[in-house]
Amino acid sequence: MKHFLIATNFIKDENLQLTSKVERYIAEHGGSTTKITGQEGNYAEHIPDALKSGRHFDCVIALGGDGTILKVSRDLRKWNLPIVGVNLGTLGFLAEIEPEQIYPVLDRLLQDDYEIEERMNICGSIYKKGQEKPLRCDVALNDIVVSRAGFSRVIGLRVYVNGRVMDNYEADGLIVSTPTGSTGYNLSAGGPIVSPRTNVMIITPISPHSLTSKSIVLGNSDEIVVEVLKMRKAQEEEAIVNFDGQPGTQLSAGDRIVIHKAEQTTKMLKLFDVSFYEVLREKMANHL
Repeated sequence: MKHFLIATNFIKDENLQLTSKVERYIAEHGGSTTKITGQEGNYAEHIPDALKSGRHFDCVIALGGDGTILKVSRDLRKWNLPIVGVNLGTLGFLAEIEPEQIYPVLDRLLQDDYEIEERMNICGSIYKKGQEKPLRCDVALNDIVVSRAGFSRVIGLRVYVNGRVMDNYEADGLIVSTPTGSTGYNLSAGGPIVSPRTNVMIITPISPHSLTSKSIVLGNSDEIVVEVLKMRKAQEEEAIVNFDGQPGTQLSAGDRIVIHKAEQTTKMLKLFDVSFYEVLREKMANHL
């Protein structure tokens, strides 16, 4: 690799200190860099002209946290560049590289010493009640979350799998997660941790009003439909749906979200021979 795009969360990389070190080291070793900076929310507004004009980049170095990587994956999806994440945040399951490892990591990238790990994405299409054309279609690397809106105490959701009713939920919401997202909100809601090398979808209710509601793991060929049920006579908007934590779309009773495996994957660069389970043990042990 010789040509790098550096996506920096300038809030976490104060005064762009680490960004400058990366730029300088790559230049000293015969490579080139182009920088894109922003908070976790506006990379799409600062796409460099070099990328827009078709200049070749070998990968994206994301300096921030897991949220930064999710945003980079979303905003640069059109170019489908491999991503390597440097953790300037807290837990950092996606951003596996720590700042003190940056020079050995850059050496490996410059020497083409890495593996590419394909991460499954999920696609969601939002249909308003009675409509056959989707209002919005979007893709998520981590999860699609349907949660309560306004002053709803709980929301009613009916879940179909492959056209058949699977269950009805009264809950604060519902998470449909990828394996990558299994260590995020899904984990906080009591869902299972799944290896990112698998291709499955996980349904986890959020604070269900039930003693028996559990997470369910589905295959990558299954189709999930989440339908919003009417719970409050005086409230039109019952729920909101978010993709990877981005600003959501309001939902009313009768609206539905159709979810399935996306065609495109997210490419993550793996540079060290450390298993997911070792990373999991270390990350969780450090945050007990």
